Amino acid sequence: MRPKPFQSIRLSGPKMAIAWLIFMVMNGCSTQPPQGITAVTPFNVGRYEGKWYEIGRLDHSFERGLTDVNARYRGKPDGSIEVINRGFNPKSGEWEQATGRALFTDGKDRGSLKVSFFGPFYGGYHVVALDEKDYRWSLVMGPSRDYFWILSRDKQLSEALRLQLLDEARRFGIQTDQLIWVSQQRQDS
Repeated sequence: MRPKPFQSIRLSGPKMAIAWLIFMVMNGCSTQPPQGITAVTPFNVGRYEGKWYEIGRLDHSFERGLTDVNARYRGKPDGSIEVINRGFNPKSGEWEQATGRALFTDGKDRGSLKVSFFGPFYGGYHVVALDEKDYRWSLVMGPSRDYFWILSRDKQLSEALRLQLLDEARRFGIQTDQLIWVSQQRQDS
């Protein structure tokens, strides 16, 4: 099934659009990582670009109920990064998509960015752990420990790697028993 065309603010899926706006406002548009957390350094945006699958996440309204969630990152000539988040909504039978813009907050060698899906409203996006050798997985936090994602270049993780990443998440203070494991069964057309 094809995604809905972009609306004027380059979003599709009203649930995703409204929820992202609420997320940005409720978090005071914070672009800093949670206290005591530092982003990965060195960070290579060229290696991070491309498609990532959401393996696990803490529940939040802007992705609630979505399966097969993925994100694409692409560098732009102005130094920003285009972010395209997609997920399948089983209730509507349609893909939901949001397109945003990310900017580095502490230089391009640190995995700390601010992301906007709504003009001047930015929220923090912090790569806090990363497969530094191959860039095959990453752990990402928002402006607080309530926003956490496990991302992978592959739709599935080995059990050993999943356990390793859960241990790492616990060290960051994430309540791993609250993680939602995202189904990745559909083809993203």
